[in-house]
Amino acid sequence: MILTVNHVTTYDYDAPMGAAVQSLRMFPSRFEGQRVIEWDVSVEGGLRGGSFRDGAGDRIEGWSIRPPVDEVAITVTGQVETFDTSGVLRGHRELVHPMAYLRETVATWIDDSLAALAEEAVAGATENLDRAHRLSAAISEAIAYKPGATHSHTTAAEALAQGEGVCQDHAHALVAVARCADLPARYVSGYLFAADDGTPHEAAHAWAEIWIAGIGWIGFDPANKCCPDERYIRLGSGLDAREAAPIRGITQGSGEERLHVTVALDQVQQ
Repeated sequence: MILTVNHVTTYDYDAPMGAAVQSLRMFPSRFEGQRVIEWDVSVEGGLRGGSFRDGAGDRIEGWSIRPPVDEVAITVTGQVETFDTSGVLRGHRELVHPMAYLRETVATWIDDSLAALAEEAVAGATENLDRAHRLSAAISEAIAYKPGATHSHTTAAEALAQGEGVCQDHAHALVAVARCADLPARYVSGYLFAADDGTPHEAAHAWAEIWIAGIGWIGFDPANKCCPDERYIRLGSGLDAREAAPIRGITQGSGEERLHVTVALDQVQQ
């Protein structure tokens, strides 16, 4: 499947800010499940800095914007050919040891409810792959998808207690219960072209990957009750949403910031 992406993120401020610096993790991962045909990331009025690949294999690029900064507009356009690998991240080069992804973060902190859900989900399972599928299914059942039900700082424990959330909450919760079951897990950011029923997905997306010894990293999307396939474009990963964030940056000043995001994915051909 060949997918096109047009993603615009705009920050505007109620008062001019000082210099701004952005760190962008908005480049498709290199693995057997996708091939970049063309890809461009630009920051209006910005100066492109250096770029590098981190230990997780993600390309990160720095940008700076000279003052006064009234608005920062980041545009991503590109075309990617995708392939269904049944969620397996084959051919991805990285340096971080999988066991590093057993670490908890604030967003994936495990409370008694998450621990109980994990224990119940894997009871009787003898294979780690089966455990991973059971945990993903348990999160799908425990947290209903409801846009607007949570916010960017909602933790996995809070989303489970609420019983509602969005893809970020599903991913955080699955990462948390997998680590509780001694399975390394991480948060993944990217794009989803359409839901299983063909409904267009008009936002950036997130899911989780779980390490299964003998196979490698396998993606699970509990928000859509599936493993990532050719409808997905993978960008980057981290211990949680904050670490895997496509955009991180700082500005000088005390003005209020407003965020606007538009994402459009289209299919060129099958």
